[in-house]
Amino acid sequence: MKYLSTRGNPERKRFCEILLEGLAPDGGLYLPESYPQVSDATLGQWRTVYHTQGYAALAFEILSLYIDDIPAADLRAICDKTYTAEVFGTGEIVPLRHLEDGLWLEALSNGPTLAFKDMAMQLLGNLFEYELARRGEELNILGATSGDTGSAAEYAMRGKKGVRVFMTSPHGRMSAFQQAQMFSLMDANIYNIAVKGVFDDCQDMVKAVSNDLEFKRQYRIGTVNSINWARLLAQVVYYFAGYIQATETNSQKVSFTVPSGNFGNVCAGHVARMMGLPVDQLVVATNENDVLDEFFRTGVYRVRLSADTHETSSPSMDISKASNFERFVFDLLGRDGARTADLFGAQLAKAGRFDLSGDAAFVHCAERYGFISGKSTHADRLATIRDTWTRHGVMIDTHTADGVKVALENRKPGVPMLVLETALPIKFAETIVEALGREPDRPAKFVGIEALPKRVQVMDADVAAIKALIAAECQTL
Repeated sequence: MKYLSTRGNPERKRFCEILLEGLAPDGGLYLPESYPQVSDATLGQWRTVYHTQGYAALAFEILSLYIDDIPAADLRAICDKTYTAEVFGTGEIVPLRHLEDGLWLEALSNGPTLAFKDMAMQLLGNLFEYELARRGEELNILGATSGDTGSAAEYAMRGKKGVRVFMTSPHGRMSAFQQAQMFSLMDANIYNIAVKGVFDDCQDMVKAVSNDLEFKRQYRIGTVNSINWARLLAQVVYYFAGYIQATETNSQKVSFTVPSGNFGNVCAGHVARMMGLPVDQLVVATNENDVLDEFFRTGVYRVRLSADTHETSSPSMDISKASNFERFVFDLLGRDGARTADLFGAQLAKAGRFDLSGDAAFVHCAERYGFISGKSTHADRLATIRDTWTRHGVMIDTHTADGVKVALENRKPGVPMLVLETALPIKFAETIVEALGREPDRPAKFVGIEALPKRVQVMDADVAAIKALIAAECQTL
């Protein structure tokens, strides 16, 4: 299996090379040269594997199609080490919960940081440690988070040999619980940087450093954001697991609704569908920062300036530049690297937007790729949280509420709709109290976390400053 850049770089690389690299040298994102096709017989076999051997065994089967430079026995051991009941609270790992006729929640938030990012990050941490040990090397991870990626990465990487994590986040724009999860970590290999700005400023800093190839090589810079293919690949697994749980035969189709800001989670669904998973629709649910909803409705992709990025009660989706969207557009345009480079390089830099409304590929987007979209507001969020609690006795977080709201608008008779849960309600307690008048349940290990000492430094959105920090810390260790 070889991987290529969405921007046309002719070089092809293997999995373990791109695992540690992040962005391609031309600024593009990595994708496989082609998506492995899953036959009906193979899907039937995987159905049996999941029901008899569990999630880790299913993960091994899927990952094996994309990873051929790690011995099979080692890859299986990594999957078995990652997906355990001890780490994820249940042997099912991603159980389905029925809400009402045709509507299900796929629970993805049972991991160490109570968010779906743990599903991929726990695997990524183990893959990093394995490959770095095999090479006798170290890696400095530079990441950006709007809330959950940061804590998931830090909990997955803390104490890992040969790994340091430099995590940027928008200063004051995460929930108190999210900040406490990250900033209370005192591990020597974890560095928290609160950036004066919005998530997109953090993400731009990460990309700028990754695009400085000399600095990247000198300081061994890698990434855990969903621009890293390995992380997105790990997320493909739970689409298959959700499908298998929701159906009895491979003749059935399901749809998924995915709360999305950076397009990573739903891009994994796109990959699963391209592999042949019987997915009817991939429903993108956004909040007031509706860049993705606008594209799927109009064909216009228009990024917002920092000042125009709304601060909402589903803050992990307060994003106006969806990094993973480039992967889908690359597929949408027939894998035309030159055109993708022009759209995401020159056109966005010059005009902050591009328009595919007149392109035949966009006209047939929903039909060919299954994508539709919708949006949710703060008022919708509160109403959906109340309704789900009142009618079903199920408490959901704000991002999952965005998903449920949009899912209810797009259900089809006879097609199960699976909403991907994004986090547990405790991570956004203020809005839960506003909606329900009561605090959400808090796992015992997180009692009093907001009062713990914090280790964080505040910084301007300055690429030179983050480089200087990395250089200084790497010299002192």
